[in-house]
Amino acid sequence: MRKMSFSEAIDDALGQGMAADPRVLLLGEDVQGLHGGLFLRFGRQRVRNTPISEAAFLGAAVAASMAGLRPVAEIMLVDFLAVAVDALLNHASKLETFSGGRWQAPLVVRTACGGGYGDGGQHEQSLWGWLAHIPGLSVVVPSTPADAGGLMLAALELGSPVVFMEHKLISSIWLDFLGSGGRDTVTFDVPPDGEHGRVPDRWQPIPLGQALLRKKGSDVTIVTLGVGVHRALQASAELEKQGLSAGVLDLRSVSPLDKAAVCQEVSRTGRLLVVDEDYEGFGLSGELAAIVLEAGISCKYARVCTQTTIPFARRLEDETLPNVARIGAACRKLAG
Repeated sequence: MRKMSFSEAIDDALGQGMAADPRVLLLGEDVQGLHGGLFLRFGRQRVRNTPISEAAFLGAAVAASMAGLRPVAEIMLVDFLAVAVDALLNHASKLETFSGGRWQAPLVVRTACGGGYGDGGQHEQSLWGWLAHIPGLSVVVPSTPADAGGLMLAALELGSPVVFMEHKLISSIWLDFLGSGGRDTVTFDVPPDGEHGRVPDRWQPIPLGQALLRKKGSDVTIVTLGVGVHRALQASAELEKQGLSAGVLDLRSVSPLDKAAVCQEVSRTGRLLVVDEDYEGFGLSGELAAIVLEAGISCKYARVCTQTTIPFARRLEDETLPNVARIGAACRKLAG
């Protein structure tokens, strides 16, 4: 076993995938500098800088995937997908269905998401519920370096489009960037664990749609993903001191969604808390409630989500995003 940072694990798995399959290439803004190891290893034909036009290079990636390549298109922030969404939501996601399986678009869109560092609602959104709403798209949100590498390898091997989302507060590349440029006075709400971890000597794909129980609990089931896993584990440790046992289920992907794992855990505890950094309305938290009810499971339910546009002010931002205090309070209320 090796120890790697979150972003190192993704690049390492990507490098393994590129070495195994010459059809895999990386393209995006400044990728030759951001992923220098891959650039030195595979050269400018397979690690390609693009103009600052998400619509142009994501459209090119979709066309390249239709022509037999397996591109990884890097959109710097998931918020910027809004200017390129036609290629992904109207073309890549629907291609296989419309063609009766004769055409596929096997591409990965790698992008950063999440807040907790004072950049406001145009740079800190999560949006995985919006993306997973579209049939034909897989949406992956890992929480540990080991999961990040294994899920990236699985995404590269899948024959359909995948949005691979990397939370900035557990990414060493992003933490280095956020700590520069005169931001010395800004505090980052970084989880104590998550940025570094043990990874396998050689990557094996982790199948999409398989949740992982990070911590077993008997009183409340917390279902979450990404950086929310670390917040939930921290809250659970504090709740244990108060005599409350809260389990943490890491979804790892939004689409496909491991409905069976959610129902199994909730039927055991009878209480479900969804911690979701995406927007509350019409999102993942409501979908999980519907899944449990449709399975005939009776439970007490609550959610801790982002409820409004994310403000720039750090104090206001911390009140808006899910945090350890909000998670703990919701668990205590659920447990009576």
